[in-house]
Amino acid sequence: MNEVTEADREFMTSALMLAARNLGDTWPNPSVGCVIVKAGKVVGRGWTCSGGRPHAEMEALQRAGNLAQGADVYVTLEPCSHRGQSPPCADALISAGVARVVVATIDRDPRVSGRGLEKLKDAGIAVKTMVCEPEANRINAGFFLNLDHNRPFFTLKTASTLDGRIALSSGESQWITGIRARAAVHGLRARYDAILVGSGTVLNDDPELTCRIPGYRGRPKVRIILDRRGRTPKDSKIAVTAQEIPTWLITARGSNCKILEAQGIEIISVLANSDVEFIINVSSELAKRGITRVIVEGGGGISASFLKADFIDEIVWFRAGSLIGVDGVSAVGPLSLERMTDIPAFKHRESLVFGDDRLDILDRARD
Repeated sequence: MNEVTEADREFMTSALMLAARNLGDTWPNPSVGCVIVKAGKVVGRGWTCSGGRPHAEMEALQRAGNLAQGADVYVTLEPCSHRGQSPPCADALISAGVARVVVATIDRDPRVSGRGLEKLKDAGIAVKTMVCEPEANRINAGFFLNLDHNRPFFTLKTASTLDGRIALSSGESQWITGIRARAAVHGLRARYDAILVGSGTVLNDDPELTCRIPGYRGRPKVRIILDRRGRTPKDSKIAVTAQEIPTWLITARGSNCKILEAQGIEIISVLANSDVEFIINVSSELAKRGITRVIVEGGGGISASFLKADFIDEIVWFRAGSLIGVDGVSAVGPLSLERMTDIPAFKHRESLVFGDDRLDILDRARD
């Protein structure tokens, strides 16, 4: 029998939790989880390792050993069927003699896209798909957007007062939210490939843009500065640490950034005849380099540019119980909207509380 059971959902939920644990550390590959079950007991677990290899199935098979024979395998993404830097996972599952493979969602990579499932079926392995598919698609959103639309998944993160201000009129902004909320930001950063800001944030706040949480052992996050005019100071924290931490500065063609380049910042030039064109070209450039998930932490101008380009997929909004007033700096710059129907819309997903601050998480409201 091949119906989806409650046990199938429970074991796939465990695999999804394993996939989520390494989000932000597997690019350009997706983060996948795998659980191997025999006689109702887990005999092997695996997740995509740092840098994208080994794959989750290989890790789980290694842990299961001979117990994999005749077992059920729960994997959050269709096992690969092509030979890249490592052998196909579908072949490894066949060689291990597994009896059944349950898959959450199909791989959209044209090198796979159903071929992995066909290999398994041809080998006499029972296959079940679309178990916890919406949850798997959320985890794989950045990987799929890269394949389907040549862009990463973008999350807009901001921390503001109740009236949506991120700084005083003088530019002073540290600190609007409390220590617990700021610690949560570092945990959030761990789940992204890259952290993006504009040159204004570098000038005003001089941030490090690193993931500073105890025990974090993943790759350093790529730091991305959008700087169309080459304003980033050579003595900024980002510039002086660029030799140790991957740092990309994306600028308009013709901008001179030779000093920053000599300090270790990789300079990327794109066309920028308008804000929207600049964001579109930035996005495609990041996708080309394998980036799948980006957290946008820039100021109001950067936030507005991404919203105008319709590239924000998720919002994480920290809100303090304080007020600044209309003379403060807005979290979102001018959008130049003419009709109510043009307003960017998001739907609430969940809320969390960190000390005196509230975090609201919203998903893009799709048609």
